[in-house]
Amino acid sequence: MGGVRTALYNYLFARKHRGTFLLRIEDTDRTRFVPGAEEYIKAVLEWCGLDPDESSWKGGPDGPYRQSDRKELYRQYADQLIAADKAYYAFDTPEELDAMRERLKAAGVAAAAYTAVTREHMKNSLTLSADDVKERLARGDEHVIRLKVPRQQEIRFEDLIRGWVVVHSANIDDKVLFKSDGMPTYHLANIVDDHLMHITHVIRGEEWLPSAPLHVLIYEAFGWERPAFAHLPLILKPDGNGKLSKRDGDRLGFPVFPLDWIDPTSGEKSSGYREKGYYPEAFINMLALLGWNPGGDEELMSMERMTELFNLQRVHKGGARFDPEKTNWFNQQYLRARPDAALGQQLQAALKRKGIDTTTDRATTAANLLKERATFVEDMLEGAYLFTSGSPLNGNAEANEELKKRWKPEAADGLEDFITKLEGLPAITAASIEAAFQEVLQAHGMKVGQLMPLYRLFVAGRMQGPGMFDVSALLGKEEVIARLKAGLELCRTWA
Repeated sequence: MGGVRTALYNYLFARKHRGTFLLRIEDTDRTRFVPGAEEYIKAVLEWCGLDPDESSWKGGPDGPYRQSDRKELYRQYADQLIAADKAYYAFDTPEELDAMRERLKAAGVAAAAYTAVTREHMKNSLTLSADDVKERLARGDEHVIRLKVPRQQEIRFEDLIRGWVVVHSANIDDKVLFKSDGMPTYHLANIVDDHLMHITHVIRGEEWLPSAPLHVLIYEAFGWERPAFAHLPLILKPDGNGKLSKRDGDRLGFPVFPLDWIDPTSGEKSSGYREKGYYPEAFINMLALLGWNPGGDEELMSMERMTELFNLQRVHKGGARFDPEKTNWFNQQYLRARPDAALGQQLQAALKRKGIDTTTDRATTAANLLKERATFVEDMLEGAYLFTSGSPLNGNAEANEELKKRWKPEAADGLEDFITKLEGLPAITAASIEAAFQEVLQAHGMKVGQLMPLYRLFVAGRMQGPGMFDVSALLGKEEVIARLKAGLELCRTWA
């Protein structure tokens, strides 16, 4: 969800300002490579309606868009920084790095890191002679390239969401820019690619805010104009206590992934919004408002309307609490707004999966009746009694228990009269059934509450649902009469 929201805000910002929405696959850390992840990202964006203008699968003028396909170009930029005395070679072994950290911890240093102070006591091109460095490189000694973070410098930049951020260089370590395996780190590749791809705005998650001062330093080291930064708030758990995670969704019973995802390393499956029956428009609408205020009370918005209203200055600084019930509400609103014909087709397909065949017209009429109580199309399957024949009381223990509580023998005459009136109608409509029902109530001096619950249980097998006159019109005269008679016969066995 968090990744999709970041993509969404980038998309809305780009569309609002007639810019380019670019998607880059940043896969330089091969230890974290996940098979199938890129294909999953593509499928997610397609389902959500977030179509990048440039990407690894669409191409574009600044490709390739997969960093592993660009690895040959990064070394020259690392070398450029070394030539400008903005970076240096470091030959320290893992054991030497561990020893350095242990010495610092023993000295009471809270953050034991490779810094402007500790680098003076390590094995790098700043402490070794030029000849020694040259010899080590010629010999092929394993090494990395680190950024030479300046001493006593204040790094300042303005975040479009959070305002001015100020960090002292003493709090930034000499990050590795180029690894010993010949691959750049994210920090170098990200800055180089943003520059080469003419990125003007970087909109990303709050977790990257601590890295932003480092990125500012790298831009300054190259002498490049940096893009504007905007760091989005975290998506929090429903109780507001910490960042939302996959485990929270699994524990509380709501999806966190947009589509089903099977972790190839563990085999664990995480459920997705698509497979749970959410509409992509509802999912995107919910996500847009999870951290952004459009400036009014408007909640239901098309992508076009969101684009029109989107403004980074209205993105919250604090975390946004996720509300699974509100998410369901969005889906419910989008379901109700769909054309009955579209809902009818979805209901027809859902019924077929349950082994119930019906016509599109009948499913469309039923969808119109059932949609007001549904959050998902699957919820409309509670109306399966509209597509079957026979008494819905058969084998329905819950309905039978409810009927026993509500049955009064004096209702029998009214129900018999209602059956007779229905039999006398040449054809039934919702209006004609309602008229017949009202005549029975008046003739027997009865109130609606004395007959309607029995009528509903006899015909629908449940106490809640769409109006019974509409339900009866859809079922047809013969089926309604047969169900009323079956219900009466059952109740008389209890007398």
